[in-house]
Amino acid sequence: MNIQNNEALIERLAAEYALGTLRGGARRRFEAAMQNHAVVRRSVAEWQDRLLPMAEFSSSISPSPQVWDAIQQRLDLSPGSNMGRQSFWQGLRENLTFWRGLGMASTALATILVAVLVTKQLEPAAPAASYVAMLADDKAQPVAIVTGNAGDRRLTVKLIAPQNIAADRSLELWAVPKEGNPRSLGLLAADGSISLPLPENATPQSIPLLAVTLEPKGGSPNPNGPTGPIVFKGAWVQI
Repeated sequence: MNIQNNEALIERLAAEYALGTLRGGARRRFEAAMQNHAVVRRSVAEWQDRLLPMAEFSSSISPSPQVWDAIQQRLDLSPGSNMGRQSFWQGLRENLTFWRGLGMASTALATILVAVLVTKQLEPAAPAASYVAMLADDKAQPVAIVTGNAGDRRLTVKLIAPQNIAADRSLELWAVPKEGNPRSLGLLAADGSISLPLPENATPQSIPLLAVTLEPKGGSPNPNGPTGPIVFKGAWVQI
């Protein structure tokens, strides 16, 4: 796509890209242009700056019950079926209530994604993949932001608000795969941010969900998974 000399076209496509209305092949071609032309990246960043306040102050909208019922029917999900034979974590993966709650936090996640994208577009293009998750509590309130970079194999967990954790307890971050037991990614700081190693295969394709549990001091004593309750969780997505 040779658009770097067409300022009007760049502005129109950048606005549609930032709003999320540029789709399909046109979006892919525009993303290729962003990789190659600084003027395109700058235009996108400017539009994201303009739209960010709208995302910050907009109220969240919950889908109607009919939407969830249609999803449930299309996926052939029957509430309560086979739940007695499923593990707790398998139930979490398929729990429609969890995904409803996660949907309620979509506005906050969109704001986070826009902020991350603004930063990303201002940096030189890099082939390494980046990931983000907004972890929310059982009331769908944002608690922590997790970002990961496949290039340096690190992830950063930033708590939005400090957590009151007893001296004999620890917060532990878990990767919840599509199949098998959750695996620990490390212990979190209850009052700030922390950097942890990012496993080689910790992609949204294999690990769609991150969760944090409250464990005994030093982490779960069970090598096969967590022992404490889930305190917050969220979808792990690529940006």
